[in-house]
Amino acid sequence: MQPRRNSLLIYGLLLLGAWLFVVAWQVEEHVRVREAAKSDLRNRSNEIANTLSAVIRALRFRSTVLQDRLEPVLNLLVNSHTNQLVKSSELISVILLNTAGDPVIAVGETNYDAKEFLQEGEHWGKDSVTFVNPVEGASVSEGVTNNATVVLPSFHDLTNGMHGGERDFPRPEPPTNGFANTSTNGGPGGPTDNAGARPRDGSRRPPWMRWMSDADFKALAATHELHGLVLAMSTENYRAVCVRDLWLRFIIVFFAGMSAVGAGLALRNLSKTADLQIRLVRASELNSHLKEMNLAAAGLAHETRNPLNIIRGMAQMLSKQAEAPAEIREKARAIVDETDKVTVQLNEFINYSRPREIRRTKLALNSVVNEVVRALNYDLEEKKIQLAVKGEPVSIEADEQLLRQVMFNLLLNAIQAVPMAAEIQVITGRQSAAEGFLVIRDNGPGVPPERRQEIFKPYFTTNEKGTGLGLAVVQQIVLAHGWEIVCLPNEPKGAVFRIAHLKLMP
Repeated sequence: MQPRRNSLLIYGLLLLGAWLFVVAWQVEEHVRVREAAKSDLRNRSNEIANTLSAVIRALRFRSTVLQDRLEPVLNLLVNSHTNQLVKSSELISVILLNTAGDPVIAVGETNYDAKEFLQEGEHWGKDSVTFVNPVEGASVSEGVTNNATVVLPSFHDLTNGMHGGERDFPRPEPPTNGFANTSTNGGPGGPTDNAGARPRDGSRRPPWMRWMSDADFKALAATHELHGLVLAMSTENYRAVCVRDLWLRFIIVFFAGMSAVGAGLALRNLSKTADLQIRLVRASELNSHLKEMNLAAAGLAHETRNPLNIIRGMAQMLSKQAEAPAEIREKARAIVDETDKVTVQLNEFINYSRPREIRRTKLALNSVVNEVVRALNYDLEEKKIQLAVKGEPVSIEADEQLLRQVMFNLLLNAIQAVPMAAEIQVITGRQSAAEGFLVIRDNGPGVPPERRQEIFKPYFTTNEKGTGLGLAVVQQIVLAHGWEIVCLPNEPKGAVFRIAHLKLMP
């Protein structure tokens, strides 16, 4: 038993280890799926950033871009539901930042503090993720450089904001030789020290802003020079992918656990089955041995009756000899009595050890009961017992000789148990359409609850003159027929022996 338990423990630990391996594997796979979903979101943000950089370069004229030309493109990206680049409107907002971290252009849900995203990288929130990317060609150094891109307001907004209203400004005349005014350095766009001449960074200005002074343009460029790109994207699809994958991993882990439990139960049942098979083999061997011992004991009991009959005959002859002393005759009669007791016990033992061969026939149950009652009439009259047969007459399928023996043993047991002038009832009837019952009830001392199972064991008796095999033979015959017998209390006193599941015959 202990080795089997050790084997089950080892198998259980192996199954637990396999399940934990599956759990760890699924956790790793879920982390991989999460990272793949994050990477997919990053790739889409990079694609959007690259597209915006290409758009800014395409719209740039002398390092400047008009806001009223760039802003519609950004609105298209944020609000488009059919764009293949932006799937399911994952893009929430686009913010273009200057070198100070202030928004130059903000499109979409711009309830963000842009200064929190001065550091490049990604910032994950509950419902969204923000990517901070540098704008291609943006300047990070102080001041304005030729590589930086400046977003300018529209011409109307610019002139109204600087001069307080709409007015016409003289535009510089184009040079007659096809080139701009040359500087003292001899090149186009070179610096000059003359008042009202072209400013130093005039090459970065559009033609309509040549009238602005160098200081005004630098101030404008300082606040509108592109430095960073902030893309806020929804994580709804990312969270949906993670939740679906998490449920998938949970289902896999659950079924893996169920499989481990099922395998454990199967192993346990297999172990129990193997153990039962071993027990059955041993029980079969023991049963064969007991059968051999039973046959040997029955043969020995049968052979013992012959010497007992001889002893009984000789003792009976001595008890009847007139010339024999009275003491010898008395001892001879005692030998006869004891021999009779031993003979009865041997007969009971042979009857109990005999194999039961059931020969089923249709019997009228009440007729069999009445015949047995007539056979015991002398014992009933001797103790002045009132016996009544009640119930519905039924016909059953049974072995007639064995049924008589059952009735005889039960009634004789009741007669021996009850006092003088007691009552015994035999009741027959139907317990269902196909089964009947037989009840023998008395008002004797009854059977204590702790002995109601033991009284059917061989050689258990409370009667000094009993052999202890009567009820054991009854149970043996009842079980051979496929019936059931129980001992129940009879209120207020007495005992009830009930035989159930008798097969009814039409």
